[in-house]
Amino acid sequence: MAERIVFAVWGSLGDLHPYFAIARGLQARGHDCVIATHHLARPRVEAAGLKFAPMGPHLDVDHEVMKRAMHLRRGPRYLLRDLVFPYSAQAFNETMAAIAGADLLVTHPIAYGAQIAAERSAIPWASTTLAPMGLMSAYEPGLRRQFPALARLKTLGPLLDRAILHYGRRATASWTRPVRDLRVRLELAPRPSPIFEGQFSPALNLALFSPLLGRPQPDWPPNTVVTGFPFYREPATLQPELSEFLLAGTPPVVFTLGSSASVAPGRFFEQSLQAIRQLGCRAVLIVGEFAPRELPQPLPPDVAVFPYAPYSELFPRAAVNVHQGGVGTTAEALRAGHPMLVVPFAFDQPDNAARAVELGVARSVFIGSYNAKTAVRELTPLLSEATYAAKAAAVGEAICSEEGVGAACRALEVLIGGTGKS
Repeated sequence: MAERIVFAVWGSLGDLHPYFAIARGLQARGHDCVIATHHLARPRVEAAGLKFAPMGPHLDVDHEVMKRAMHLRRGPRYLLRDLVFPYSAQAFNETMAAIAGADLLVTHPIAYGAQIAAERSAIPWASTTLAPMGLMSAYEPGLRRQFPALARLKTLGPLLDRAILHYGRRATASWTRPVRDLRVRLELAPRPSPIFEGQFSPALNLALFSPLLGRPQPDWPPNTVVTGFPFYREPATLQPELSEFLLAGTPPVVFTLGSSASVAPGRFFEQSLQAIRQLGCRAVLIVGEFAPRELPQPLPPDVAVFPYAPYSELFPRAAVNVHQGGVGTTAEALRAGHPMLVVPFAFDQPDNAARAVELGVARSVFIGSYNAKTAVRELTPLLSEATYAAKAAAVGEAICSEEGVGAACRALEVLIGGTGKS
């Protein structure tokens, strides 16, 4: 039986793509899927062959917004307190319109208005978590990794992490006031903080990442299903000029900052170019909105610069992938099976970077410490030591064997009692 399933999603391409993949998988199994998200994403939703519905906030993201949002310490406060929570009522109203006649709602971790819509409408609801840090366990140092000095403290075990979580709930309580006020107007009972325990559905929470990246912990929600990464294959292909460059020599080092951090890259690309000159290697720079004319000229002859490229096509052809550590980018880099240098900015990126290092496939340096000298220091062993390449290849093979889309589809079908196509 075909069911109508609405995905309420907000964020960058790394946020959107996993839901595109699952929605397309469900469509192939006979269901009708809708992506409710901000207006900027509508062309990509429709290019994926999916239906679009509006769900705010609908914001224009410029250099200054991204620069503030990507600050290691103050970025989460700015994103949630100033950009997301104030629009909770709008997101609630638009989600209520989108789920009229729907059989299931699937929510992104910060789709706070949509989570209230699920409760208000009593529609079957599945929450999701994109990265292990989103589950905020006291048994893992995810939040500590936002503070490098704290990340090295291990003697207190879960006691320290419980204290950090307790502090986080208190420190962010004022941010969530729009949600609390909305719940009062709707005469809904109080719930725990939507940033912490309150974001999870009592029926099903999909952990949309590989078990290699995050193992279940005692304090995860009991209804959590780890699916593996749900990879989305974009309709875009490599530009002919990029394909020619890749064929013309040895595998390059790829430098990218994803779709968010690339809007405000600071000196990342400039310092990367200096490192490339010292290393004498070929390189590809995926610069996003960063204007190529701002790069130091002339460019080295073995450097190619492009605004965008699908990582699923580019990363497997690299020697090393250098990126910001967003979970979507990290997933593609892991699947590609090559070593990586992770340069985290904020949010889950430091935690994802640490987990990749623990797997033996990566090295990492915070963006605040990234320059030509540190890039050369970290890239040299990644390019020359066989251990990194061997471990990366083994992890890549394991990731490729996972069926994240299928696992997510099956769990959602069980929730709504449908079977779709086998």
